[in-house]
Amino acid sequence: MACPHCDATVVAFAVPPALREHAPADATAICTRCLRTVAADEAGATPGSPPDLSAVDSSFPGGEAGIALALVCGQLESLALNRASVEALVEHAEREGADPLAFLDRLDASAAAFDLDRRRSTLLDIL
Repeated sequence: MACPHCDATVVAFAVPPALREHAPADATAICTRCLRTVAADEAGATPGSPPDLSAVDSSFPGGEAGIALALVCGQLESLALNRASVEALVEHAEREGADPLAFLDRLDASAAAFDLDRRRSTLLDIL
């Protein structure tokens, strides 16, 4: 179970039907270091039920909100290309009771594949 980009550990999860169009695969994994998302089989991972996204960061909420925010993380590397998807995922997380902006404030992403501070600022402007 390793990220194909940076070899760190991944957490795999089953993507709910409502979010599948925004995921790399029905079973997806998020890297605990770079926060990229990939198909779970590409990382050699099998989804747990329920997934333990707190292994990525303790700020992840549970349930579909956490899965939506994990998918957001995977798309922040190219926010310009993924804007519509990010907006839909953020709205889904909000409907599930999460506060995506507070989540991004608490998220420790020092080794992420994207500059979280810059992405956070851009998200504030577009949401």
